[in-house]
Amino acid sequence: MKSGLIRLAYSMALVMAVVYAFYTIRGPHGVSAWMEKRQEIREMEERNTELTRENQLKREYIERLRQSQPEQEMEIRKRLKLVKPNEKVFMKRTGE
Repeated sequence: MKSGLIRLAYSMALVMAVVYAFYTIRGPHGVSAWMEKRQEIREMEERNTELTRENQLKREYIERLRQSQPEQEMEIRKRLKLVKPNEKVFMKRTGE
């Protein structure tokens, strides 16, 4: 009789553990949340790679500006919209 009660108690504990595991896995912190976090991590890694590439391009551009006087002049003229005497500038119309 005593071994039957022990078996029943173990069986109930096992069933409760299985039910708890099932609800834990299917719940808000389960597999779906894990997959969502993995997707988020993947997107952040891709963005990080993109930003690293952009930073490298900007470093190269800055180095070119540092070493090239004509490129510096061209960038200054572009940003400040400066024109040399007797130079013709063509402007594109917008809004038409």
